[in-house]
Amino acid sequence: MCASTFTLKTFLPVLFALALSACDSGSSTPKPAATTEGLTLSQLSAVETLGQKIFNDDHLSEPAGMSCATCHAANRAFTGPANPSGSASATVAPGIVAGTSGLRNVPTASYSLYSPAFTNGGDGPSGGQFYDGRAVNLAEQAKGPFLNADEMANTNKEMVINKIRSAAYVNEFTRVWGADSLNDSNQAYERVAASLAAFEKTAQFHRFNSKYDFFLAGRVALTQQEARGLALFNDKTKGNCAACHPSMPREGGSPPLFTDFSYDNLGVPRNNSIAANLDHAFYDLGLCGPNRSDISDPKLCGKFKVPTLRNIALTAPYMHNGFFQNLRDVVEFYATRDTDPSKWYAGAGKFDDLPAQYLASVNTREVPLNRSLGDSPALNAQDIDDIVAFLNTLTDGFNVATGTAQ
Repeated sequence: MCASTFTLKTFLPVLFALALSACDSGSSTPKPAATTEGLTLSQLSAVETLGQKIFNDDHLSEPAGMSCATCHAANRAFTGPANPSGSASATVAPGIVAGTSGLRNVPTASYSLYSPAFTNGGDGPSGGQFYDGRAVNLAEQAKGPFLNADEMANTNKEMVINKIRSAAYVNEFTRVWGADSLNDSNQAYERVAASLAAFEKTAQFHRFNSKYDFFLAGRVALTQQEARGLALFNDKTKGNCAACHPSMPREGGSPPLFTDFSYDNLGVPRNNSIAANLDHAFYDLGLCGPNRSDISDPKLCGKFKVPTLRNIALTAPYMHNGFFQNLRDVVEFYATRDTDPSKWYAGAGKFDDLPAQYLASVNTREVPLNRSLGDSPALNAQDIDDIVAFLNTLTDGFNVATGTAQ
């Protein structure tokens, strides 16, 4: 289950009071948030700088040509582009070896440092890195793509470390980690991962300077449409989005992360543009999927990690399998999945990306996913547009002077 911590009755009046205050004052220029930009190279520590160079090094794949930044580009909130042409429309990223590709949509690396380690307790699964939480932290996550045959395609750690040994920044590596730090490939590989994790913890990955952040600080107003979208986003009888994507500041006043790190099964339609899905016997079952052998509870099969909605306007396509190309379709799917399933499913019928034995895992309990065929959806067309307008306020780099995100 997704945990909800917001209280609509108390939260919305505060937000709208802030909005009215910002509208009425008109006499002072809003001040920027405390952390408005990612750190420049000169401001990074030695290990962070090293991590940045490793992150952008496209000689670390086999053959050369793919870096971490290939699939996690800064100008797209550290997601794709998911294909070499630079288009954001591809579902999954191609591997460096011709004809290979991943099984899932590229997740954002933005704000990923805040995800706790994976647990599966009384409140259900939570946390971890990747869509299935299999990596405990950023360093463990960083080890995966180098050795994944469908990504950077190195055969073993030694192959990666040999490339580091001949890299232009090898002297920086040994200054950071020690003169003998590349002698043992296993230990050196741990240091590569630690360097990448250090870089991914820098401010450019979690800027907290969207329009919504300035709004929460009382420094700008939302438009009427954005404010309506926020109300619908939080309304438990309408969008109910905040149930899994909390929009309130966290304990101590820290900005909201727009994820509770839980897992859910939304019954997303099968995406046949993923090569693996052309085999009709194959199903990506998330927590019970091809990357995990430790979970087999049928109630968890088909569940994927709830992502942050920060920078969501930049990270198309959407969902674990990239089925949706735009935000409006995502919100409309939530609203009409059950009232008009023919809009989304064809051929095999509703919930066509799950074997029959796991259909009970699909979320059919929570608004707006608790409707039946022929019911009125919880959101109408205007509501959907309003929520999308609000989601566009979550893009980092908001410029108060111009009123746009940079």
